[in-house]
Amino acid sequence: MSIHPSAIINQGAKISDGVDIGPYSIISSGAIIGLNTKIDDNVLIDGRTTIGSNCRIFHGSAIGSVPQDLKYTGEDTNVVIGDNNTIREFVTIHRGTKAKGTTEIGNGNLIMAYVHIAHDCTIGNNCIIANSSALAGHINIDDYAIIGGLVPIHQFCKIGKYAMVGGMSRITKDVVPFSLVAGNPPRVYGLNIVGLRRHKFDNERLVVLEQAFNLLFRSGLNTTQALAKIESEIEKTTDIIYLIDFIKSSQRGIIPGLR
Repeated sequence: MSIHPSAIINQGAKISDGVDIGPYSIISSGAIIGLNTKIDDNVLIDGRTTIGSNCRIFHGSAIGSVPQDLKYTGEDTNVVIGDNNTIREFVTIHRGTKAKGTTEIGNGNLIMAYVHIAHDCTIGNNCIIANSSALAGHINIDDYAIIGGLVPIHQFCKIGKYAMVGGMSRITKDVVPFSLVAGNPPRVYGLNIVGLRRHKFDNERLVVLEQAFNLLFRSGLNTTQALAKIESEIEKTTDIIYLIDFIKSSQRGIIPGLR
């Protein structure tokens, strides 16, 4: 363990072996810091925040602060961050509210500089959120999704796994899994084919997904009609079942395809 003399570690904080805490950082009494995590200078770990092992938190980040929600009345909520995450300079991550209680980030994520993650968000595993993107409250981002830079995402939106959102897109509806989305207003351009191939999707998986996307975004059918045809005509692979369930559970509606 290496803690700079100028760092403030409040009584009750739990610091694991191998942790490195830099100058002028502040660790709250409710914090738990996992093995071999490195916290740079001028970082604030506030409130009841748990950070896993082998994370790297860069200069100026603030994690666990009270949410920017007028309904928040001081209830005991928290932030939970998994293992092997990289959190770059000046990232802000706020604790949950009584609506959910927790802001949660999984494992292996890269969160670039100046990203804001608001209260009650859930980020899966192996996601990338690029510089200066802003997540409002109650957003869910599934595994392996990529969010480009300067992307604002509306409250309660969902981003499906393996989706890619292009930089400066304004997201106000759900982004279906496996898709490539960009623009203002945003549109689905098709499968995130480069990303899927990088994740070892073989041609058989891609062909089935392409069939589903053709029905959803290129057939002229509305979403309900397209889902009915997908369920009746396309092989029920794990990918297709997840896609169907994602759309059926959407509360905000999905981003449409190009016309």
